[in-house]
Amino acid sequence: MVDLDWKAKMVSSDIPNKSPKLSNKLQVSIPTPFRFSNISSPLSTSASASSAYDYYLRLPELRKLWETKEFPAWQNERVLKPALHALEITFRFISIVLSDPRSYSNRREWKRRLESLTTSQIELIAMLCEDENEDKTAAGTAPIVDLTSSNGVLARESSSAEVWKLHGETTVVSRTSKDSLLPRLATWQKSEDAAQKILYTIECEMRRCPYTLGLGEPNLSGKPSLDYDAVCKPNDLHALKRSPYDHCIENHENATLFTTHQILESWIQTAKQVLKRIASRIDTEIFETASSDCYLMERIWKLLAEIEDLHLLMDPDDFLHLKSQLLIKPVNETEAFCFRSKGLVEITKMSKELKHKVPFILGVEVDPKGGPRIQEAAMRLYSEKQEGNKVFLVQALQAIEGALKRFFYGYKQVLVVVMGSLEAKGNRVVAGSGSGSGSVDSLSLVFLEPTYFPSLDAAKTFLGEFWNHELGGSGLTRWKN
Repeated sequence: MVDLDWKAKMVSSDIPNKSPKLSNKLQVSIPTPFRFSNISSPLSTSASASSAYDYYLRLPELRKLWETKEFPAWQNERVLKPALHALEITFRFISIVLSDPRSYSNRREWKRRLESLTTSQIELIAMLCEDENEDKTAAGTAPIVDLTSSNGVLARESSSAEVWKLHGETTVVSRTSKDSLLPRLATWQKSEDAAQKILYTIECEMRRCPYTLGLGEPNLSGKPSLDYDAVCKPNDLHALKRSPYDHCIENHENATLFTTHQILESWIQTAKQVLKRIASRIDTEIFETASSDCYLMERIWKLLAEIEDLHLLMDPDDFLHLKSQLLIKPVNETEAFCFRSKGLVEITKMSKELKHKVPFILGVEVDPKGGPRIQEAAMRLYSEKQEGNKVFLVQALQAIEGALKRFFYGYKQVLVVVMGSLEAKGNRVVAGSGSGSGSVDSLSLVFLEPTYFPSLDAAKTFLGEFWNHELGGSGLTRWKN
């Protein structure tokens, strides 16, 4: 176990004793963070711009679908339903791309990207379903259709399932949704291969889940199927497939932009529910499941970046024409386009607010005098190795921070490629650091911000210096080169 009496032991002989008070303290140089002065939070935008964004994407109607509670006993409904909506909208996106009549559309790359995006979404949906099996209060509450109990006897009319036998008398039932677009994609020559790949992905990813999705996957393990049509309501969802401006804008990129952002907003809604669950589980000291949710949230941030990358495949001329038609432009010099999404702003703030949970996790209170109480508690947690669940949790919290900042950095690069560097750099705010001053765009303010967890950061810095001092340069020589 690491001796945390670092004030007495971590002394460098090369540092002069300028003060008796400092002579027994660790000498570590921690860089001063870049400071922004006299600026407002970058996480803001005009109410009119947000309202126009919501209207274009038909978000008020989508929110009604997300927030309607159809199954009161099913705790996971509000988390899983928007994710299933995003998946179903992706099936529609595949149809849109493969139906595009433009000869210059890069259908091959679009198809690959959407297959990859679908796989990423199915992986996250499987993780959400797996959590139900581990949570005793949520287990068995999902609306499922268990056709195995009928020994494979199906209705003669409107049957949406296939039955066959494996290993003697074992009855296997594969149920297919009647309303989802995926089964239709599997019968269309242009999308048949993509649909089959998706179905096998569902089969593989849902192996550890208590049920499968019921979209026509083989279901070789004979598990019950989620009542997909009752939960997702594909017909109601696809009724919102057209933007309010379809009748007056003739631009094929309108459908791709509209659909991309409907998928994005659906996952933002799921992220919001996951963040609420993280906070609740930390407050009730369910640290193991809270850390699992944190890593899930990290992956959602990465998925949001993958969705934003779809803009790179849009035709430059058609997209910029559409941008002009939709009057997409900054309201003022400090606005970033992505902050028109109220949901994105909210989950960014919620992710940052998790930093206030650290003292509770470590079992200490914040020192009103600014002492290193939290930092020392973190050092003990890391070194004693007695509370692994807490270590996993604080590591996962920092993983969320890293994914969040990578998202906004990546979004800035997408903005430059899609709209040009002049447009991307046009959203600027004035910032000062020390005696000098500079100009930093509003997106950079997010990913250049100092760490949300300074005590955890400092604890690792001091712990690293402790081990450097303990080894006294006697480590493996290969690390010196």
